Amino acid sequence: MTAPARSLPPILKNIKFPVIGSPLFIISNPKLLIAQCKAGVVGAMPALNARPAAQLDEWLAEITESLAKHDRAHPESPAAPFAINQIVHKSNDRLEHDMQVCAKYKVPIVITSLGAREDVNQGVHRWGGVVLHDVINNLFAHKAIEKGADGLIPVAAGAGGHASVKSPFAMVAEIREWFGGPLALSGAISSGGAILAAQAMGADFAYIGSAFIATEEARAVEGYKQMITQSDSDDIVYSNFYTGIHGNYLKGSIRNAGMDPDNLPQSDPSKMNFASGEGASATKAWKDIWGCGQGIGAIREVMPAAALVARFKREYAEAKARICAS
Repeated sequence: MTAPARSLPPILKNIKFPVIGSPLFIISNPKLLIAQCKAGVVGAMPALNARPAAQLDEWLAEITESLAKHDRAHPESPAAPFAINQIVHKSNDRLEHDMQVCAKYKVPIVITSLGAREDVNQGVHRWGGVVLHDVINNLFAHKAIEKGADGLIPVAAGAGGHASVKSPFAMVAEIREWFGGPLALSGAISSGGAILAAQAMGADFAYIGSAFIATEEARAVEGYKQMITQSDSDDIVYSNFYTGIHGNYLKGSIRNAGMDPDNLPQSDPSKMNFASGEGASATKAWKDIWGCGQGIGAIREVMPAAALVARFKREYAEAKARICAS
């Protein structure tokens, strides 16, 4: 089979460094997103991080105004576009409201999770935006594109938060056999060399989350950030106990909550709840138990987001030079 021609929509073609920051539930905020975009990578944030719902309008106003101001002051190095994540799950009672706010600000990139819906994709397209949908296997990738998503985010083994057990090599190869559009690979990517490797295997972008938790701008408690800098892949456990969907978590946070990370029970996926009420189970779980990917062995200090991106760029250039010289 001949692989399809590769193409990117205009909004993604002009990104100078091939990284999309993943939207971190609870942790991402305008401060982190703006810092990421100014550093030249796509900054992202879940719509549900704005609580109450009215705060989303305020945050998007802050983001668009800050990035426009940056672009006016630095026309030679404009900010990368930003993305907002929408949880497309039946329990998310804010989806319609949040989509209307995104339409008001013409959000350039919308990342959809936990469900693919044609009406959501069409809504984003009406204001000129691009939809990237995260998937855990090739079957869901096909369904997402059939329903109108523009690009895919294969969430491979080792990714923070909700993740699959699939090898990134297998996922990218299977998807690239039939899909030539935007592809952002997720899964334990926390160095410039790993970003280059993602491109080498066929992805357009690396999708990075856990490394940005240990930044000064992230809305994570200090203990969370420090635990990341002091841990490695052996300190990560894969479980569906907390949200009903399998994901990766820091064992230390589970022990701190009085549980044994090596003996967690199985959960019922039907109990997953992203409702906006104060008692929403997903919010409570993610606040008390710290999600994290396996790539944290490369994160050894808390730093500004711009410094982390600068480190990625340096490592990326070094890795490329090393490969080209061999």
